[in-house]
Amino acid sequence: MDLTTYHSLMGGRLASAVTVLFSAIIASVIAMALHHAGISVLKRLANGRPFTTNATRVAFRASQMCLIVFGLRIVLAGAPADTPGLLGLSHLASVALIVALTWLAMKCIDALSLTIAQINPVDVADNLRARRLITQARVLTRSAHAIVVILGLSFILLTLPGARQIGASLLASAGVAGLVAGIAARPVLGNFIAGLQIAFSQPIRIDDVLIVNGEWGRVEEIKGTYVVVRIWDERRMIVPLTWFIENPFENWTHSSSTILGTVFLWLDFSVPVEPLRAELDRICQASPLWDQRVCKVQVTDATDRAMQLRFLISANNSGDAFELRCIIREEILAYVARHYPEGLPRLRSSIDPVDLNATTAAKVINRPDALDTVIDGAPGARV
Repeated sequence: MDLTTYHSLMGGRLASAVTVLFSAIIASVIAMALHHAGISVLKRLANGRPFTTNATRVAFRASQMCLIVFGLRIVLAGAPADTPGLLGLSHLASVALIVALTWLAMKCIDALSLTIAQINPVDVADNLRARRLITQARVLTRSAHAIVVILGLSFILLTLPGARQIGASLLASAGVAGLVAGIAARPVLGNFIAGLQIAFSQPIRIDDVLIVNGEWGRVEEIKGTYVVVRIWDERRMIVPLTWFIENPFENWTHSSSTILGTVFLWLDFSVPVEPLRAELDRICQASPLWDQRVCKVQVTDATDRAMQLRFLISANNSGDAFELRCIIREEILAYVARHYPEGLPRLRSSIDPVDLNATTAAKVINRPDALDTVIDGAPGARV
């Protein structure tokens, strides 16, 4: 846009400034009108395409700002040379255009991440693939944001006079200062690299069930430098990204959400195992929490006083397994108390028959009424 003709007609620096201001207002109005028309066309062309629909919604303000700043940059490029503050305004418009384009790029990345989340919902039974893709999208989105911001700052620095001299000075003094900066930035760079490792190798994903430092919880969010683990009692554990790369931990949903659950009970030797197997099968068949895979009773240990029984069951996820274990524990104990009231572990004591006979004879001779007391301590009596 050449404003020399307007300048020659009106004349003077003040007239140039007024002309540039008036032209900037007109350019802004035209840019907003073009943006509105372009968004309307894109919405019609989208026709159910999730990314285009999300991009037109998420990046609306950023794209509008880009067009407005671009129009102002065109106006300033064609302004008369004697316009007050033209050089500073032109540089400011260039910086604003870079910032607007950086903002637009970040919003487009957000739209892509949002689209992936919409196409792959996690509120389904088999959500392993969805959680893997969403984890990659979120971690890579934050990494892409960091890269876009760095590129934007780099382009802004390139517009500054003497930026090359500043860069040369930094390179010349990159000895000790570079070493110190590298040491200081090590945690940030370590978490950034750990985030990329987690995105691609995926030792953890969104909504994974983890055991971290003895705590059971789910991965609620993966940030740029840390992971938020929601503990079962609604506490939040904040764990650095590098911790998951450098330390062992349990992931109960790494390849599948199905899991085995166990219930251990100590019972007396007199309790038969087969009725307990039948009772466990009845409990599992009646419960919707059981996934029809594993339902077993095994004697896994025995001492001189009792035997240990393991009730092994399976479920679709750890939450169902926990609930089913509690149900089995309650109902098996009630079954034992109802059908085998003597089946709980007992401490047995016995008296040698020879010593018992001698003691009984002595007491009967000296005090006949003591016979009833002796009989109470006969072999087989339980304490």
